Amino acid sequence: MFYEADRRREALAHDPFKALVAPRPIGWISSVSATGAVNLAPYSFFNGFSTDPGIVGFSTYGYKDSIAFVEETGEFTCSLVSWDQRDGMNQTSAPLPRGESEFAFAGLEMEPAALVKPPRVKGAPAALECRYLRTIRLDDLNGADTGWRLVLGQVVGVHIDDRYLLEGGRVDTAAMKLLARLGFRDYAVVTEVFSMKRPEGGGD
Repeated sequence: MFYEADRRREALAHDPFKALVAPRPIGWISSVSATGAVNLAPYSFFNGFSTDPGIVGFSTYGYKDSIAFVEETGEFTCSLVSWDQRDGMNQTSAPLPRGESEFAFAGLEMEPAALVKPPRVKGAPAALECRYLRTIRLDDLNGADTGWRLVLGQVVGVHIDDRYLLEGGRVDTAAMKLLARLGFRDYAVVTEVFSMKRPEGGGD
């Protein structure tokens, strides 16, 4: 089938976009406000965009606490979500009042970061400490504001649970059982990996 993107609701009962751009890693973003309030929220519009330096970003619709807090204090931490933390992650997506702790609501514990103020989620297989770079307003083809914002940060510190480090310095991603978001209410978990050698001159 084919349909024009702006007529998707006429073509299908459910928009397939999120199911097609999948799986998407989940960035469990913690941030701290200027007054010390801590926010934690999962974002599936999240990814890494460069490696030297490491730059990650998350996107959200509307001006939510995560963006407000990051812009106020210039830092955030991204904990990666494991299969065992799926319920806690889901609970932190609840629309709590500003300043109310998602950590407490979901029964999660904090662990201090080394270089930034926002804590990481205790038990997460890995976490990235980030300093804020910029917020990008996402406009459509007509230049109109879509309401979406992309927040970029540079990774300044990396935590990895020693259980997932292999000899030679490689990370055992499958053993972490990282969660990813699909479309609708669906998720996936990374449990199997395979390797392919790239053509000569290709990246690692």
